[in-house]
Amino acid sequence: MENEADILHAIRHDYWMMETLEAARSLNKTDWWICAGFVRTKVWDVLHGYTKRTSLPDIDFIYFDDEHTEESIEKEIERLLKRRYPGRPWSVKNQARMHVVNQVPPYTSASEAISKFPETASAVGVKLDGQGELQLTAPWGIQDLLMMKLRPTPLFAESTELMPIYEGRIERKKWKEKWPLVERA
Repeated sequence: MENEADILHAIRHDYWMMETLEAARSLNKTDWWICAGFVRTKVWDVLHGYTKRTSLPDIDFIYFDDEHTEESIEKEIERLLKRRYPGRPWSVKNQARMHVVNQVPPYTSASEAISKFPETASAVGVKLDGQGELQLTAPWGIQDLLMMKLRPTPLFAESTELMPIYEGRIERKKWKEKWPLVERA
């Protein structure tokens, strides 16, 4: 796996991932992504030669809708997805309200929200466009993801208040135990 085309090829040939993306697309949100571990786990599993999927604690479905920011709407979407696709750990968040939760300036899109994730290797998302074609967003590029390097995004790297969150995630997630080739940058 060496580039974006390789990542999209791996996802395209994973029935479970494509079914998950179709479920998300069926919600008809205009600005949405399935992000973070959904993509990162697939890439790292492939790079490690794993034939069995590493389980995900959640499937992060994010969207941006600044007209309907009630958390109850997110929870209803989650319930709908869980009814249609039971056994999948959906986590739905409208990024138009998450700046309040994260105590940062407001986001302008779901992609911008992804750029504010703690690690560059997790700041990645995938979706199906209106024609069913896969699209990838990676505001900080895919090099760290493909090189299995853990590095904070600029937001976290430049903040003494946020770096402990980044450090805590590295410790708590135990990525090195799951994927031994993963290194800190």
